[in-house]
Amino acid sequence: MNKHETRAILTKKDLVDRFKECGLLEGQTIMVHTSLSKLGFVVGGAETFIRALLEIVGEQGTLIMPSQTWKNLDPSTGVHWEEPIEWWPAIREHWPAYDKEVTPSIGMGVVAEMFRKWPGAQRSNHPARSIAALGKHASHITRNHDLSNIFGEGSPLDKLYHLNGYILLVGVGYDKNTSLHLAETRANFPDKKFSDESSAMMINGKREWVTYKTQAVDDGDFIRLGQEYDIERNVQVHKIGNADVRFLEQRPLVDWATAWMERNRVLRMEYKREQR
Repeated sequence: MNKHETRAILTKKDLVDRFKECGLLEGQTIMVHTSLSKLGFVVGGAETFIRALLEIVGEQGTLIMPSQTWKNLDPSTGVHWEEPIEWWPAIREHWPAYDKEVTPSIGMGVVAEMFRKWPGAQRSNHPARSIAALGKHASHITRNHDLSNIFGEGSPLDKLYHLNGYILLVGVGYDKNTSLHLAETRANFPDKKFSDESSAMMINGKREWVTYKTQAVDDGDFIRLGQEYDIERNVQVHKIGNADVRFLEQRPLVDWATAWMERNRVLRMEYKREQR
């Protein structure tokens, strides 16, 4: 054994016990964001992690994870930054249409990628910003994920809000907290922007490159927002293995973040004007 090994080793029982200490309970509806490697060495990897959470929430609970496929967007948005501009027409014409049963998630981590394929898991039909869910409310949460209204009213995040759901951040910070995009849609601030996005989709059995208008997301201040929320609400940061873990009620966070954005993004806009 490497005498310099600093990783923790965690079994399924370890995870179940530690997550229960964080406040996870049977029957909860939880949006999960995780970096598995930050925990240390989990015996059985992503499978063990998912089984531990399923054991805790039980049949009356629901787990939700991001399964986004954001490279299924127009190359001009920067998602294909590593490819030359000369290839963009071919990407637009030939990028595979989103298939929620097949299309892999991109950059969501090994846990989320395994979870979307888990027996019984359901996935929303948004071609770039899908989420996966498993459990009591999975059908409700994944149904009718509007093409343009990705994170706003009636979206999976909004449904989680009305279910009084929770957020579990394992080894990741507020910059990975998708629920803050719900606050963005609710907040009124002067530099809110909308943009046209395009994705490959199947329409009446035929692949089409579909353009739709949606609110442009801006996560540039999410870390600062989270730091202030931690302090003001005295959020407990747990330690599981080598990872920092936060377990949050989604609704209070979204309400607080909405007000925070309305204050601070106005100030940001005023500062930009002064710098001109």
